[in-house]
Amino acid sequence: MYRTRTCGELRVSDVGDTVILAGWVQKLRKMGGMTFVDLRDRYGITQLVFNEEDNAQLCEKANGLGREYVIQVKGTVNERYNKNPKLPTGEIEIIVSELTLLNASEVPPFTIEENTDGGDDLRMKYRYLDLRRSNVRANLELRHRFCLAVRHFLDSKGFLEVETPVLVGSTPEGARDFIVPSRMNPGQFYALPQSPQTLKQLLMVAGMDRYFQIVKCFRDEDLRADRQPEFTQIDCEMSFVEQDDIINTFEEMTKYLFREVRGYDLGEAPFLRLSWHEAMKRFGSDKPDMRFGMEFVELMDILKGTGEFAVFNEAAYIGGICAKGCANYTRKQLDELTNFVKSPQIGAKGLVYARVQEDGIVKSSVDRFYSPEVLNLLKDTMQAEAGDLILIISGDNAMKARKQLCELRLLMGERLGLRDKNKFALLWVVDFPMFEWSDEEQRLMAMHHPFTAPKPCDVSKLDTDPASVLADAYDMVCNGVEVGGGSIRIHDAVLQAKIFEVLGFTPERAQEQFGFLMNAFKFGAPPHGGLAYGLDRWVSLFAGLDSIRDCIAFPKNNSGRDVMLDAPSVVDQKQLDELQLLIAPKS
Repeated sequence: MYRTRTCGELRVSDVGDTVILAGWVQKLRKMGGMTFVDLRDRYGITQLVFNEEDNAQLCEKANGLGREYVIQVKGTVNERYNKNPKLPTGEIEIIVSELTLLNASEVPPFTIEENTDGGDDLRMKYRYLDLRRSNVRANLELRHRFCLAVRHFLDSKGFLEVETPVLVGSTPEGARDFIVPSRMNPGQFYALPQSPQTLKQLLMVAGMDRYFQIVKCFRDEDLRADRQPEFTQIDCEMSFVEQDDIINTFEEMTKYLFREVRGYDLGEAPFLRLSWHEAMKRFGSDKPDMRFGMEFVELMDILKGTGEFAVFNEAAYIGGICAKGCANYTRKQLDELTNFVKSPQIGAKGLVYARVQEDGIVKSSVDRFYSPEVLNLLKDTMQAEAGDLILIISGDNAMKARKQLCELRLLMGERLGLRDKNKFALLWVVDFPMFEWSDEEQRLMAMHHPFTAPKPCDVSKLDTDPASVLADAYDMVCNGVEVGGGSIRIHDAVLQAKIFEVLGFTPERAQEQFGFLMNAFKFGAPPHGGLAYGLDRWVSLFAGLDSIRDCIAFPKNNSGRDVMLDAPSVVDQKQLDELQLLIAPKS
């Protein structure tokens, strides 16, 4: 037997016991005739003691150990004289009587400790070493507990876990597909699923009633902190439901997960609901961070045409936020904010500010263009007080300007310490537009996906004013992160055909792409709807991470590469020949 106990479980109550431990050498310290070794496994760290006076040969053998050597020891549990309150096992140590080297190790490329000296690229290259670090391992343990809690809750509500295929057909809407060539069907391709959307709808047609799956999804899109090419969804679907049924079910599930996994009580009150239009107007985002206020105030009536500042007089939108207690910002700090909003990522033309001094007088960067009366009206409209800083962005496109102001709001919230990772604010965003215009495609596109049902009261507008149609859709937002979204689905083949028509599909193309679904609807499809949670995003929020990478065992980097496996990579010409594929030379 390699071990009788683990390195994280021994306590004072075990003093006197003879135990066998196995693990990795975390650290080795020599003090006179004593050698101390910290032995680590997945469960914790235990201090080993070798005494030269008791067994010089054994102590010499211990002195030859290096970091990350794999060893087995036998010894007696002893109460420590100098206890370490930072370790769960800090009250005991093992007086070693036997030592077996199981495997030596090269010097690791970075220190395997919580505060490592390894950069992101190096840690990702040696991810199997990075996963030995206790804080990274804790993220995977949290993910495990989260998945168990999800399965427990959904099982208690009558959901059935069903696996769906990974090799599916390509769909034209949404992000780009990852394409897989078929050797047995030359010239034809599978796609990896962006989500099991049509498959879970077919499960509802099949009478499964309540389905869920913790499932891998794949999207070939630009990456960021909360995106990976492959990610995991908690995918759910229910029959004979309306929007409130789904929202109530998954609100209950969310409160359960916070309580059971995070130890955080969200209370009994229902989550806030905001319409998409209201969220965009008040916060410039369909995933607003509600941990703090700093709500937008529209200032067109106050600043357009009431002074000689041409930028405002020509604007289609003027909006501001009030940063409490920031009137003492230096010129350098204000320049930093200006450079931030003018950066290519944000794209604003500039930033106007107004300080409310201690005497209540407003001093602004556009003082010379406006009278004191207008500036005082600005202060009153913003509900600004002495010591506050008003920040204003304008633009010739209202939607774009609001999004720029949103980024500024988030930055100020961060600077003022208002985005506490141990505080959680959740809401539902509802009543999304059904369609959005694509300049690239020169047509309406589905804002969510083409199977989302329109609001029943808007169905008649599909012929006359499709751009104004609202979707029976909903997103759950936590701390400014979209953690889940879904909709009531179309279950009528005639309405589904109409949506495809609005999206520019010919009947022939709609039949080619989605005929299997439309045909299924002819055989008694029930009303149904669902929701998909982003598992990686939930776990990263629970763990207080800025990126989802550290709660995924083997993630990709920002270029979509797995630097550990060196993937994607070139394949043999023989494989290309079997697939009847030619690689075109770069133009």
